[in-house]
Amino acid sequence: MNPALDGKVALVAGATRGAGRGIAVELGAAGATVYVTGRTTRERRSEYNRPETIEDTADLVTRAGGRGIAVPADHLDPAQVREVVGRIDAEQGRLDILVNDIWGAEHLFDWEAPVWEHDLDKGLRLLRLAVETHAITSHCALPLLLRRPGGLVVEMTDGTAEYNRDRYRVSFFYDLAKAAVLRMAFALGHELGPRGATAVALTPGWMRSEIMLETFGVTEETWRDAVEREPHFAISETPFYTGRAVVALARDPEVARWNGHSLSSGGLAREYGFTDLDGSRPDAFRYLVEVQEAGRPADTTGYR
Repeated sequence: MNPALDGKVALVAGATRGAGRGIAVELGAAGATVYVTGRTTRERRSEYNRPETIEDTADLVTRAGGRGIAVPADHLDPAQVREVVGRIDAEQGRLDILVNDIWGAEHLFDWEAPVWEHDLDKGLRLLRLAVETHAITSHCALPLLLRRPGGLVVEMTDGTAEYNRDRYRVSFFYDLAKAAVLRMAFALGHELGPRGATAVALTPGWMRSEIMLETFGVTEETWRDAVEREPHFAISETPFYTGRAVVALARDPEVARWNGHSLSSGGLAREYGFTDLDGSRPDAFRYLVEVQEAGRPADTTGYR
């Protein structure tokens, strides 16, 4: 993608791995200065106890052509988030793009466990990590973003509003968290639109994150080996696909038309014409409805 975000400043909150990392790197490839936050650094790991670090993400951003700046922060602590925003203000004097991608709760939910059987402490911790962090980050960062017209806020979630509306997503706490983030984008759209900024909710499809690749015992280079075990995995996408969706939104002079809307990587790829790293254009949420949930054999023809 051609650099088109030179001079723009982004904060990707929750950029240690997964979609956050992919978004940060693609914003860097488009020329942006990208502040990446998270709890895992080269000196200290979060409760996830995983190897990916925010410094690694920042290095990837710089290598892609932007400027990556790693800032450790726990987004449940308003004081730490204010420090991050204050640093961006002091160093850049502006914030053009805010991506709320904080999550960190894969280890906290049980699939299809009813609320009365789910571990309550884990469920409440999931809600704090997935919802409270986003509210704190918006509260602290939006005054800086609104200082200039044209700002963009991207609330990362799982599932579009249309898809999630009639479907139970994983468990009570997971379902509630993802619905709340969708509603956050809608509410922010009402508050930001009249003030010259745009807010959207964005979901990837079946994303080949570091955790997902490990679950299938493959790497990004060998991911197709997992299709033998799970044929529908053929519709999966890299985290950079979602990153390119964010870049497309940030480059669009008419991005306000999406204000308050729920969007997907696959839907935006059709709209803007970008592709995943391999040149394909997966549309996972169409595929889920029309193929997988319809009980049809795996066939990504027409969906990639």
